[in-house]
Amino acid sequence: MGFIAVIDRAYFVRQIGTLLAFAKSTSDPAFAALLLDKAVDLKSLAEEAPPARDLTPRPPDVEPEK
Repeated sequence: MGFIAVIDRAYFVRQIGTLLAFAKSTSDPAFAALLLDKAVDLKSLAEEAPPARDLTPRPPDVEPEK
């Protein structure tokens, strides 16, 4: 049985934050612009990605979601 990894929206949000932090910290404007372009690309992917699964504990009387 195979395993399919699905990247959720939270992953993209973390990556976007990292790119923006790097862009802010660099003194090279061309590199900062490249990082910002990549952040914009990731934002479009994040909008299409599914939201993170709800991993909070469920009460014992609730049936698991299928």
